[in-house]
Amino acid sequence: MEQFRAYEELILAHLKTEFLGITVSQALIALGFIFGGFLLRRIVEKAFVGIAMAVAKTDNVYDDLLLEIVRKPLSLACVPFGLYLALHTLPLPTEPVDVGAFLSAAFKTVTVVFVIWVALRFVDGICGVWQNYAKRTDSSIDDMLVPIVRKSLKSFLVIVGGILTLQNMGYSVGSLLAGFGLGGMAFALAAKDSLANIFGSIVIFLDRPFKVGDWIEMDGLEGTIEEIGLRTTRVRTFANSLITVPNAKWTTSAINNWSRMKKRRISTSIGLTYDTKPAQMEAMLESIRELIRKDEGLRNDFFLVNFNSFGPSSMDIFIYCFTTTTAWGEFLEVQQRFFLNIAKAGLEFAFPTQTLHVGSPIPGLSKTAG
Repeated sequence: MEQFRAYEELILAHLKTEFLGITVSQALIALGFIFGGFLLRRIVEKAFVGIAMAVAKTDNVYDDLLLEIVRKPLSLACVPFGLYLALHTLPLPTEPVDVGAFLSAAFKTVTVVFVIWVALRFVDGICGVWQNYAKRTDSSIDDMLVPIVRKSLKSFLVIVGGILTLQNMGYSVGSLLAGFGLGGMAFALAAKDSLANIFGSIVIFLDRPFKVGDWIEMDGLEGTIEEIGLRTTRVRTFANSLITVPNAKWTTSAINNWSRMKKRRISTSIGLTYDTKPAQMEAMLESIRELIRKDEGLRNDFFLVNFNSFGPSSMDIFIYCFTTTTAWGEFLEVQQRFFLNIAKAGLEFAFPTQTLHVGSPIPGLSKTAG
């Protein structure tokens, strides 16, 4: 027991031995942190291999993307992190230079660079997925937006990283930020309309109120979308003229997209003469309903056929139904066939007439005047 205590005291004495102001125990702890950094890197790499095998079995592309973004940075960060902990276990000198404060500032700077690096990889990954999606669409606006958004976000991240780095190095960034603010305000005022159009194009891409080839109507403008650009959209009217519309206008106006119709409506009234008998009226109504049911060009899930009013010269039947097609030409063909089949019913249709009743002369009224 005494021999064990002697060994323990000997070991403690050796651990307290100093070399250049650093004890053996402190050096061993520092080496342990460095070794732990390398060991942690191996563990993280092995863990990522297993995670990669798991996410490869899923159909979601975003988990693979996230893994690819963080895999390399996290692996590389393990050793510097262990080295930072190791240096902080050592008694660092404060004179003539505060080495501890310098290392803290350096570590914060490296952390900022690391975070910005991960953010840049994230932007590249997301924009890469967006680019692949944009290639499958008919619109060219998203193909133009992807590189603009990528460069804008990356420039913003680099500027933020540079400002934070300067701040960690002890420089005052207040005046720099004030200058950026004034310059940004002046630029925003000068490019107000252009920025509004660019944001309008982003809204068009995100909301997708229309695409190239759609028939739209907005504020008296009606035609088909011919081209969607970064600042403007070109509409070919039915008079064959080409109208260029700033993209900002699409964000403040109601857009009627006729191409998104799922069915077209037929709404009309026909009038029968007042000589029509009730039985004939009921037969006519049922005949029209049967025409709708049997016509493949008409939807039979919902329709209305009713005798609904006594007109000035006719008994009116209201007809309300929908075609299965939304194409204008096909719609006209179906409507024409439907109307002709109604006309073949054999009843007499009314037309506007007026009856003038002439009464007898008023007794005592002179036939001449003056």
